[in-house]
Amino acid sequence: MNTVLTRTPTEDLRAAVMDDWTAATTHPFVHALADGTLPREIMAGYLQQDYQFVDGFVRLLASAVAHAPTLADAVPAAQFLGVIAGPENTYFLRSFEALNVPAAAPTAPETRVFQDLMNEARQTGRYECMLAVLVVAEWSYLDWATPFADRVPDLPFWLGEWITLHTGTGFEGVVAYLRGQLDAVWAGLDDAARADVRDLFTRAVAAERAFFDAAWAGFEVGR
Repeated sequence: MNTVLTRTPTEDLRAAVMDDWTAATTHPFVHALADGTLPREIMAGYLQQDYQFVDGFVRLLASAVAHAPTLADAVPAAQFLGVIAGPENTYFLRSFEALNVPAAAPTAPETRVFQDLMNEARQTGRYECMLAVLVVAEWSYLDWATPFADRVPDLPFWLGEWITLHTGTGFEGVVAYLRGQLDAVWAGLDDAARADVRDLFTRAVAAERAFFDAAWAGFEVGR
């Protein structure tokens, strides 16, 4: 008897935008980061822009916690908030010090696009819309970082720890949780709601690709 393999809703969402997904997760920027050839100035500009996502991301994730169907659904996201506000925030501050740049920099257009997207998803007040953006943000980083996990010991911490923060069983669990939440609510969505999720997911992946393109070209570094 043949076994029919079916994709999950999140797998279908990713498959529909695989060109942009692959371009983002196999970007020359991440390869240079992982092999240690990424110039300090390029990494500094990237981190200054990425740090500007933290405020909006925390607000979006906190809103998802508030809209989760049950306490059991909310707890993993609440725990992840502690990672963002703790180890990840500390990594940024240590990296800025090591790279001799401040945390602040002019907001790049590519950064503003993703900030606006997070804000849009949060303001819908709809759990599935929040999840659409959160899944892209975390799943895409797990995808690009995982192949390079074994290179961490050979890298300066401001490169290596960025990989570490987005690999391993803990982060894999976060991504599995977020995907599982979106997969679970999908069956209860009507066609219009599914279209909204697809739109947000698609735009989020395109924004990730554009952000890596801009980072590779070099963001203006704040001084």
